[in-house]
Formats: sequence, C-alpha cells, structure tokens
Amino acid sequence: MPAQTPAERALARSYTTGDGQITFDISDLSVDHHSDRSVTLTYRFTAVRQGHQDERWVFTLPWDDKSMVDVFTSPAPDPDRLGQLVYLVHTLWEEWWDTKEHNRQSAKMGRQLP
Repeated sequence: MPAQTPAERALARSYTTGDGQITFDISDLSVDHHSDRSVTLTYRFTAVRQGHQDERWVFTLPWDDKSMVDVFTSPAPDPDRLGQLVYLVHTLWEEWWDTKEHNRQSAKMGRQLP
C-alpha cells in the first residue's frame, strides 16, 4: 500500500469500531489531491463481523474540508490535528456503513466486491 505522508499512513491502518462489532481491514487506500485543494479517499477493505461472512468493499469519501489540507500533505502534521482527521474519517466511514442500505447518497459512495 503506497501510503507516503503520516496522514496517509494513519488513515490506511485497519481499525475496529468503538463498539467492537466490525473490523475494517484495509487492503488499499488511494488519496487523490485535486486542484481545488479537496481530496478524495478511496478505500478497499474487508468488513469482518463475528457471525457473518467477510465482505469486501470499495468506499470513496470525498473530502472538501480545506482546513485539513495541511494535515494531508505535511511531512510532520500536528499530532492533535492528525488524530482529529483520523477520527472524522472513521466517523464518516461508520456513518456510511450504517446508512448505505437506506440512503441513496450513501449507497453511491461504496459498492460490495465479489
């Protein structure tokens, strides 16, 4: 996985939800920086849940909050801001996971892989 900046390395780490129910096992993260300073994060991951078959997914998160551009690009971002970024991304990811079957906009952000 070609994670280069500290933010990319932090965002590319697999993690388990706060309730311990789901592990998002990240196999790939691509970070696309755009000329308007927005960023698109595209994850390939396996959702691991006890009592369920593992599910492979791709999930794309557009990031338009330009206040975090320095965290995405810095070779040494402020640790508190980096932690905030990771927390926000995980929160948005979990919200997508919970709403993807009921919300059209959420559904468009990801798809299950065979």
